[in-house]
Amino acid sequence: MASTKDEHQELFDKLKSICVPLLEKSQLTPLNVSVILQLLSALEKIIKQHPESALSTNLVSYVFFPISTILRRNPSNNIPDQVLEKLLEVLAILCNSWWWTCELEIWSQLFILCASIIGGLEGKGKGKARDDETKEAAAQCLFVLLRERADSEAAPGAPAHLAQRRLAQLKAHAQTTRFMPIIGQTIDSLLSTAKSPHRPLQRVSMQLLGVLVGVYASTQFVPSVLPGVVSTMTRIALGTQESKGWANGDAVAGALFVIQRIVVLSIGDAVCIADGAVHSVIDLEDLAHFNDVLQAEPKPTQTAPYLVVRTSSWLRASASQLHIALNTLTPLVNHPTPSALIALASTAQEILAATPLTLPQSQPLLLSWLLLLSSSTYPKVADMAYDSILDLLSRVSDARQSLLQTLIQIAKDSLSSLPYSIVSQADSRVEHIAGQVEAICRLAHSAPAPSKGTGLSSISSGIDILLGPSGGIERWGWTLLSVLEFRTPPTTVSRASVAQLLLEGNPDKPEGVVFPEVTFKNVSSMSASNAIARMFRALGCASGDNCLYAVEWFSSTGRTSRSSTAVTALWCACRLLEGVSGVSLDGEDPIPQCFAKYSKKLERFARGLARDIAELWTVEADVADTPSNSQPDGDLVPRTEFMKGLKTIRATLEVAEPRRTALLVFDSQTSLHKTFCLHLLGISSGILQAKFTSLLVHVLYPILHSIISPTPFLSLTALATLNFIANATSYASPANLLLSHFDYALDAVSRRLGRRWLDVDATKVLVVLVHLVGNDVVQKAGDVVEECFDRLDEYHGYEVVVEGLVEVLGEVIKVIEADEPHVQDVPKEDPLAPMMVHNLDSFLDWVSHRSDVSEEYDESDYGPVPRQAWGAEEADGARDGTKQEKGPDDEPPSTPAQALAKQMVSRSIYFLTHGSPVIRARILSLLSSATPVLSEAALLPSIHQAWPYILNRLSDPEIYVVSAAAGLVESLVTHVGSFMGRRIWDDIWPRFSTTLKKLEAADGQNALARRGRGAVGTESAYTHSHRLYRSILKTMTAAVTGVHMQDTSGWEVILAFRRFLHREAHEELQTCARELYIALSKGNKDAVWLALTATSGQVSCGVAFLREVTWDIGDNVALILRE
Repeated sequence: MASTKDEHQELFDKLKSICVPLLEKSQLTPLNVSVILQLLSALEKIIKQHPESALSTNLVSYVFFPISTILRRNPSNNIPDQVLEKLLEVLAILCNSWWWTCELEIWSQLFILCASIIGGLEGKGKGKARDDETKEAAAQCLFVLLRERADSEAAPGAPAHLAQRRLAQLKAHAQTTRFMPIIGQTIDSLLSTAKSPHRPLQRVSMQLLGVLVGVYASTQFVPSVLPGVVSTMTRIALGTQESKGWANGDAVAGALFVIQRIVVLSIGDAVCIADGAVHSVIDLEDLAHFNDVLQAEPKPTQTAPYLVVRTSSWLRASASQLHIALNTLTPLVNHPTPSALIALASTAQEILAATPLTLPQSQPLLLSWLLLLSSSTYPKVADMAYDSILDLLSRVSDARQSLLQTLIQIAKDSLSSLPYSIVSQADSRVEHIAGQVEAICRLAHSAPAPSKGTGLSSISSGIDILLGPSGGIERWGWTLLSVLEFRTPPTTVSRASVAQLLLEGNPDKPEGVVFPEVTFKNVSSMSASNAIARMFRALGCASGDNCLYAVEWFSSTGRTSRSSTAVTALWCACRLLEGVSGVSLDGEDPIPQCFAKYSKKLERFARGLARDIAELWTVEADVADTPSNSQPDGDLVPRTEFMKGLKTIRATLEVAEPRRTALLVFDSQTSLHKTFCLHLLGISSGILQAKFTSLLVHVLYPILHSIISPTPFLSLTALATLNFIANATSYASPANLLLSHFDYALDAVSRRLGRRWLDVDATKVLVVLVHLVGNDVVQKAGDVVEECFDRLDEYHGYEVVVEGLVEVLGEVIKVIEADEPHVQDVPKEDPLAPMMVHNLDSFLDWVSHRSDVSEEYDESDYGPVPRQAWGAEEADGARDGTKQEKGPDDEPPSTPAQALAKQMVSRSIYFLTHGSPVIRARILSLLSSATPVLSEAALLPSIHQAWPYILNRLSDPEIYVVSAAAGLVESLVTHVGSFMGRRIWDDIWPRFSTTLKKLEAADGQNALARRGRGAVGTESAYTHSHRLYRSILKTMTAAVTGVHMQDTSGWEVILAFRRFLHREAHEELQTCARELYIALSKGNKDAVWLALTATSGQVSCGVAFLREVTWDIGDNVALILRE
């Protein structure tokens, strides 16, 4: 106790040392203002250093006396802003502890002082305009004076509920007829300072507004300030005075808090029922007297002019005006700060809970805020909004049933109004509507079990009715389909997409194939498009199996035609079915790890849907042949079109606008129609999973047929669908899936190559089937080859069919070539090599010693010797049929793949004389690919038989056929060089020489030829002439290796290929030419040296005619001679 007295005495001494000088200088002059500021700062510092409990009532009164003296002795206009600001800061600290005990008169005077400073009404007249910092200090002081306290803030030993009793005393004083006008004027002043750009002043002003309206204003007074407060707070929240975008998040939160308080207190159900503006029906007695209550006239009462009596007419007028004001706050759902969004959700929840009877027309608006905020990207905002809706719907009150009905009505109205927003291309509105429906559906299917038992299950029932046969899907469905239209997006070409489209993926590193995105024609933003897709998925997820009627309706509508309406219907069916099943085509790993157990109804529906969709490829030819169905349905009636940009002025004399052809549009819609059909097949496989394998006999051909589509978008979708089905049916890769069901696909192709049903694309399907299966197709290739040759026998006169079948054979032989080991050609010695004499030393040595007797000569007589060769008996035994062992030179038996390749070669050489140059080129490529696989015994009889035809192809009028023939010759020389040795010089080289001269002349007229002095060949390495040059060079390189050639032919070769050593030739051709001359130099080094040095000008004696000035071959010659 003594220590407490000592602390008070010590604090008193400190305060005395400041208060006494402060009182002496209470009359402000320009000379003592700085001293006053120092004293006030020191006083503020001392008070802050001690706890509130140290400031007793006497000490507070002691400190208050000099401050009040300064305020009384000096006119308000003579007090500088800095001094007044310091005075108010000290007063705010004193009022924090003085609130409990100060007299009501002093409390009133402090209230009036702070309010007058805030409003600029000090003294008589207009008053002095204070700066924002001074007004902030006054507002802070007033807030400390008015804020509610808890009992825990009272001094130790204070009586219980002191805070409530003190607040009630102050409220009773503030609500007197003398003081209420002061509160009204203060509210008006605070509405002005709340719009200040000074953020601290704005913040404390809105806090004061909340306290005045929520605590001190009477219930009859609050409606009188309702319009002004709501109007001002709405402008602050929307940031109409902000020069840059959105208002500050804290400012929005403060404004919404004030709106929430004043709306609940002025127009809430509780106060309106108490005043008789509305009537609540709780039990049967209230219902029985409901009509009497409505007819009863309210008794007139005498009230002050600033007080409002709530009546039904006042309520109708105020509710309509308040609804308009609340509607203007809708853009805040897109505010970028979480604090503003949380405040908006809290405001909506409080108003909905407090005004179910007075503001029924605002319920859909406020619920739409909560629904949209529950889908926010901020988790805290989304969780709060979602919990707010659950709390409103779980609370036992009059509002629960009306809110449930409102949610279902919002879903219906949203689906009905969505088409009109799409037509007007209001993407933000589209996203808003779709987000509402999605949030309602998420409420229905993701609410916890206790919440569902309280009524949320009715939301799911309402969605079931909306999507069912009695929900009017024909009305809103047709309207939506008539405005939604898709367009084929441009395919992004990248390394991954090109590899996928060319089917050149690496099996060791499989990459997931993603379904390409589609774009709407009338919805430009991607966020709005995704919102519509999420809405349909949410509808399917909320309705479950009851949604299958809607899926069937959309899918049957889409199967009837190929129009834009049908395309949109299939897309809607896809998204609904994704929601029902939980299978998504968008994710990188769309198949869930934990396989869900679906109902038999859903599995039965998915099985029937997959069969119906697969049949569309069966009737496709019939639909394409019908002229009446070849136009989209949208062209039959005039349609409203929304266009942007400038209209092009046509410089023609035509009066009528040219009609745009619908062919391209129809082709685009057809591709999109097939795309969404493939989506349905993929989703069905995700539902059925392993049970889907029985349907592969129906769906494999449609998928493979779509892969070969010329539209990259459709082709990539088909490839993604095949990969998706392989994952869904638990296959490691699409190749394994196709290999396991190869007979299904081959049977489908066979049925489409019959006389009754001929599809020219079936051969392309077979090609892509072989390519996708890869090396494992060898074990199934016999059936493919047999099928191809059977069809070749039937359709050998149809060029398109023959070309496709030959392409299939070429693909099979490529697979065999990649799988089988190549037969290496063993180079044989030139038979003329022993006869070639390079010097006479050995001959002269033999002549000089030819008569000498050898030292190894043995003259001994060893008796009789055999008269026949050893081993004659063994040979006779072999002729008698005894088994002989295989020699080392005997060839091993052929593998099944080699036997198949031999059959293909022997049966395809007859097409070397086909009338189509494409087929001739493909057969030559097929023979080239088969050459490395087959042994000489299997290959050479067929090549020998076809040799005249091969030579004729070297003189073919089509250059790509000549290039293919040269490629075959190159392959033969590389792998069976001994067989081709003399044929090169006798048959091939003369034709190559003629071809080189023709190509040299043609390069002068070729647009792709290289330009420059002495340029050779073309710029690109992919032209037919470049490939032909390369094949000739490699063929001659292989021909001169290990084969004796005549000097005349060798010299012709040396001279013919010099121009390919020119530095302006293609790098690949220069490399091939160097290899050729290096090989030539091994046979006749002197001839190569003479020709190359003479051409480059290094040797001029007697061979000057070989000099070519236009060819710069010096670098290549140096490399060749260095070898």
